[in-house]
Amino acid sequence: MGGPPGAAAPAAPAPRRRRLPLVLALVLLLVLAGAGVAVVRPGPVAGWLGEKAEPAGTAAGTTEPSPSAVLGEPDPNAPVPTPDGVRAALDPLVRAAALGDRVNVSVADVATGQSLFARGADDPTVPASVTKLVTGVTVLAARGPAYRIPTRAVAGPNPGEVVVVGGGDPTLAVDGKGFYPGAARLDDLARQVKEALGGTAPTKVIVDSSLYSGPVYEPGWDDDIPTGGYGAAITALMTDGARRDVPQAKKDHENGDHGAERVAQPDLAAGRAFARLLGLPASAVSRGTAPAAADATAGAPGSELGKVESLPLVRMVDIMITDSDNVIAEALARQVALARGKPASFSGAAAAMDEVAGELGLPADELALADGSGLSRTDRISPSLLTDLIALAGDGSHPELAAIFGGLPVGGWSGTLGERYGSEGTKAGAGMVRAKTGTLTGVHAIAGLVTTADGRLLTFAVLTDRVPADGLDSARVALDRIAATLAGCGCR
Repeated sequence: MGGPPGAAAPAAPAPRRRRLPLVLALVLLLVLAGAGVAVVRPGPVAGWLGEKAEPAGTAAGTTEPSPSAVLGEPDPNAPVPTPDGVRAALDPLVRAAALGDRVNVSVADVATGQSLFARGADDPTVPASVTKLVTGVTVLAARGPAYRIPTRAVAGPNPGEVVVVGGGDPTLAVDGKGFYPGAARLDDLARQVKEALGGTAPTKVIVDSSLYSGPVYEPGWDDDIPTGGYGAAITALMTDGARRDVPQAKKDHENGDHGAERVAQPDLAAGRAFARLLGLPASAVSRGTAPAAADATAGAPGSELGKVESLPLVRMVDIMITDSDNVIAEALARQVALARGKPASFSGAAAAMDEVAGELGLPADELALADGSGLSRTDRISPSLLTDLIALAGDGSHPELAAIFGGLPVGGWSGTLGERYGSEGTKAGAGMVRAKTGTLTGVHAIAGLVTTADGRLLTFAVLTDRVPADGLDSARVALDRIAATLAGCGCR
């Protein structure tokens, strides 16, 4: 186990007891990710999607312009930093008062797996949103990058009754003006239903969100999260991540604000939107469950009237990590539970992610989750698990896991790091750091990859959960200095 909080790092850390395999594929994967590989481009990601067409509402064959590469290209032949060199560079920084009195750190060389700095590295710590790295890896392992979440409509028990069955797609849109580009749409589902019903007029919409169980809010969430714009009631049927005002949310998002007011009952709100598309009033909507399909005859109770499918998981993981989308994270965590035959609840998802992490060879004893987003203060992850996970995702042994790199923000360039690494002492990290951040009051974390001045690729994680409550900006700068220092030195 790592040393106690405040202890100095050992002069020469021993190699991790968990072997990190030789990373031959990682350089290529990271260069591709740094160049902005998207799901519509050729290569490994396109292969994960198979021959399936894009969901309705997405222009088939549309490609995005290729952004400029911004991530520093690693050199597999670059000299490896020494533990003494890394310790000399980081020791003063991890003791910064702005980070509080519990700062746990792991730094390792990606190609060799050698631990270069360990300070409380094996100590489970409140991780905040870096939890999403675990959620991303486990859902990609359990479901695969090409998996799409269905939303179905089936015939109800009486003629004209339509049951809309939520499959857990948080990006589902009402129409082409939805929040998430390319998402599945209720207007497409309504069109299919009308065609399937033929001359029978719709009379009622029954909302079936029974796929999920347990509370809609995790008990460990801060009181302001359900109404504060960054969380929502987690239901199996919702549209636009449960956002109330989608046009305003899109404008705010363009200005860097990912928060938005959410509806209190996302499943019923989606059902009412679906009813409007079928020409029915809100009073025609109620909750229920879909009847079993005992008869294959079209229109018989339980028979399918239509289906739409989400973006592939590779894209949803991208969005979750880039925007730190908490609602998508909770939905993906439940997909891990469903894939492992566990209840699609907070507790079922946490147990399933722990199980999959263990199957991947990660130290599950250093992982204790209550949710998939990191909003819960009862979550615990060790820094060394995160550095192991990042190396595993890129070592080529599980190619599907490399999808987590595409969404990782780049320092001074994109996502939650877009406005960082511009101040004195942090500029060396701009374009050289690719990482996921995490923030709760008193909790600040960062985990990802950094290319050193010599071109060596390192993985790092810094978790601190006793930061002064009023120290948000100073804590972020202190974290950025650690990663920027690794980027700017040879540390030999």
